[in-house]
Amino acid sequence: MRSARSVKPFVVKPFVVFGLVAVAATACGGGTTPGGGKVRDSGRGADQGRARQVAAAWEGSEAARVWREGYHPLGDPVQLPEGAFHDDADKRAYLTQNFELRGSLPDAPQKKARIRWPGGDSLALPLTSARAAYEQLDRGGNAGPALTVTGARLGDMTLLTSRGPAKVPAWHFTVEGYDTPLKRVAVAPSKLPAPPVKAVSRQTDELGPLAGPAAVADDNRTVTLRAGHGSCDDGPAVDVLETGGSVVFSASIRGVSDGPCTADLRIEKVTVKLDRPVGDRMLLDAFTGRPVPYEQPGSASPSRT
Repeated sequence: MRSARSVKPFVVKPFVVFGLVAVAATACGGGTTPGGGKVRDSGRGADQGRARQVAAAWEGSEAARVWREGYHPLGDPVQLPEGAFHDDADKRAYLTQNFELRGSLPDAPQKKARIRWPGGDSLALPLTSARAAYEQLDRGGNAGPALTVTGARLGDMTLLTSRGPAKVPAWHFTVEGYDTPLKRVAVAPSKLPAPPVKAVSRQTDELGPLAGPAAVADDNRTVTLRAGHGSCDDGPAVDVLETGGSVVFSASIRGVSDGPCTADLRIEKVTVKLDRPVGDRMLLDAFTGRPVPYEQPGSASPSRT
């Protein structure tokens, strides 16, 4: 265990460096939890005792019931047109969120829209206007290349959620040069319940908060997260505690050293392969004690701000 004196707290500067390296967490070690889950410990120093505490607090809690009755997406709220992108300019426009509107956007046809799951469950939530959905896409405002939107209609899209795949209301935006639409979810996620466990009071290199969203791949076992680290270490790691009702992720930092360091926060994608599918299990952050729903970097969801 490294001494707390070696910890260098993150200071966020006006810039953030986004890493592109995916770090795979591997399984070794073991143990059990109250829910019969298997402890997967990669041996990188994360606090598994805290992970067990978070899992036990959520198991059978009122917060867990509220969570399971809500809409919590685990996939990207945007689905690109077929064949995207035609060239590097279009790709750059999308990544920099640079859009141009040439045409009018329709008003919302109703106040609420319904999410539907295959088993027959459904949930009605306030419908986001086409204008609001477009503004979630168009955040660049720079002089670079732009994707041109010429109209929109209300439809749906299939999206993985905490309750499995669902048909979710979505605005279908017509993009100049593409035969199929760009789809953007038209409802905001449900409000997160108050967690049954408090966040850790102080960040260390052994345990810190996840820095961004969780996205679950089509195999329902591969989870991609974002974790932060500094300039004087070997990067982030994420350990996993799997139980019958939850998956708890513990973010830590590998190889912290003392030398002169710049005070910037670096974010890397960390990919974790679970022992079994996510299913309807909650994805939890050991540091905050909260669920880790999917949110795009820089997005502003009314239910979570």
